[in-house]
Amino acid sequence: MFPIETISARMLDYYVGREDAMIIDLREVSSYNKSHVKGAINIPYDQLGESSVPDKSRLLIFYCDRGGASMAAAREYVRKGYRTRSVIGGFQAYRGRNLVQQ
Repeated sequence: MFPIETISARMLDYYVGREDAMIIDLREVSSYNKSHVKGAINIPYDQLGESSVPDKSRLLIFYCDRGGASMAAAREYVRKGYRTRSVIGGFQAYRGRNLVQQ
């Protein structure tokens, strides 16, 4: 089993656009539509179990509003055999160059 690793919000920019990683925004659709990290897909936390996730070769980067839900999601997917990262402080801590605002 892979360990659950955390990254700073600043590190999100490192993963934007990478083929070997998938950034998953766990916030509600309305929050995602207002602003999100470029390239992130929106799967609200309460719908995570219903959605299809890619093959296990991709690194899953989870972020939520503050960091709690992303840690829970990362823990859940590590148990399923995925490599994951959880963003400390969540989207509220993100100040990077890949911010998309509507």
